[in-house]
Amino acid sequence: MKILVLNCGSSSVKYKLFDMATKQILGQGGAEKVGMKGSFIKHTTSTGEKVMIEGEILEHTNAIEYILGILISPKYGCLKSLEEIDAVGHRVVHGGERFNASVRITQEVKTQIEQCIQMAPLHNPPNLSGIEAIELLIPNVPQVAVFDTAFHQTMPKHAYIYGIPYSLYKKHGVRRYGFHGTSHRYVSKRVCEFLGVDIQSQKIITCHIGNGGSITAIRNGESVDTSMGFTPLEGLLMGTRCGDLDPGVIQFLMDKEMIGTMSVSSLLNKYSGVLGVSGISSDMRDLETAAISGDKRAILALKIYSYRIKKYIGAYAAALGGVDIVLFTGGVGENQISMRAQICEGLEYMGLEVDLERNKVQGQEALISKDSSRVKVVVIPTDEEFMIASDTEEIISK
Repeated sequence: MKILVLNCGSSSVKYKLFDMATKQILGQGGAEKVGMKGSFIKHTTSTGEKVMIEGEILEHTNAIEYILGILISPKYGCLKSLEEIDAVGHRVVHGGERFNASVRITQEVKTQIEQCIQMAPLHNPPNLSGIEAIELLIPNVPQVAVFDTAFHQTMPKHAYIYGIPYSLYKKHGVRRYGFHGTSHRYVSKRVCEFLGVDIQSQKIITCHIGNGGSITAIRNGESVDTSMGFTPLEGLLMGTRCGDLDPGVIQFLMDKEMIGTMSVSSLLNKYSGVLGVSGISSDMRDLETAAISGDKRAILALKIYSYRIKKYIGAYAAALGGVDIVLFTGGVGENQISMRAQICEGLEYMGLEVDLERNKVQGQEALISKDSSRVKVVVIPTDEEFMIASDTEEIISK
């Protein structure tokens, strides 16, 4: 079965084509700057050849039409015709309380995704655009929606209800939803395969940390708490997002800076995080370089970043009643050796001991804890696209 996975952002379309029989990636890439000047598609063939194709990409349907054209092109393609595509799996950011698992897309599902736009106004509209583009371009191909929020629907009510009037939850759906669910689900399953243990008996803390970041507490394969909330703004300090913040600060800043809701949202989402603290960059590599040079604000930003993660690991160990595995994934989690060490330093009291030599790995599966460590510390590169493809295959095969 050949499955195309699409991840449609506001100005981008990322794609991967899988041959599920061999688990091979036949082609992958992304359309960038959709609807803007200088738009282009970066494509990588199954042999690893990389090409960049420039063109005017006006909107998502246009982008997906280009992508499908590349996949069947004699020069760069891997398909003889579009009929070889058996199904399309879509990343959909917000499924609200309606979806606790991936689903085959119907008109009713599309309507419900549309109803969640108010909770994900930047993400769900392009997700829907991708679905509708496939309906137009290859209309008979079945499609599946895989939701970022679905994995966290197993959280107990006491973990997701905010301390505000309950009527606002009933009226507007204001509660904690959590995100990065597809990644947390993939790595929690994969780490148990890697270690040869049964997920049903494990207490796992998964740290998906990159430009965006979230931590999830998982018991018996189910999410019981996660650091992101109603939006992806809650929780950790991130590249440009502030993470946990006293709500009183928002009113204070609006009054003092004389700004409205859109401006304060932009401030907290796009100009805060390690970028805001350091004044240098949202890229951790740039901050590490600046910190080595002695830049005090870069050093402070890195300390806040690691401290928040360490604090959540401790909190979730308490919520789980102990922990068996702490897992790192995402751009920073997979590649930043010094950050992993910094996060784990001081957690020896809870039976977590990192081996500094084993920790010298980047972008590969590895056990990085000492043999004497009661808690296993592991690096597992995430693969959300493969998880989406697997869900799609399972649902279409029913």
